[in-house]
Amino acid sequence: MLECVRFRVLLVDDSHDFLRSASGLLESEGLLVVGRARSGQEAVRLAQSLQPDVVLLDVLLGEEDGFEVAQALTRALPSMPVVLISTHPEDDLAEGLEESTAVGFLPKRSLSAAAVRELLA
Repeated sequence: MLECVRFRVLLVDDSHDFLRSASGLLESEGLLVVGRARSGQEAVRLAQSLQPDVVLLDVLLGEEDGFEVAQALTRALPSMPVVLISTHPEDDLAEGLEESTAVGFLPKRSLSAAAVRELLA
């Protein structure tokens, strides 16, 4: 029997509480959170060293623009998928999402291992 492959995830959000709770949720659902970053610079550094299967990146990253961070991640690791996440409705972010290098978007309230797997399938 083949062992189920666990997606290796890098979480990027400026909220320590969100990083902790999202990590717990995703790991309880079978994903492996290999790193947590609270800034764009830290995200790029960790992505390069950890080589995750996917980066889950907050659109509003404190003073930073998540869309710009997504571009930096894509430049650094072109084959690594970036999924943008936010508490804001997708409609409010539509223009930025359309122009983004990210492979998709998930509302934070819908974040789950199943949603991540489905988006990457």
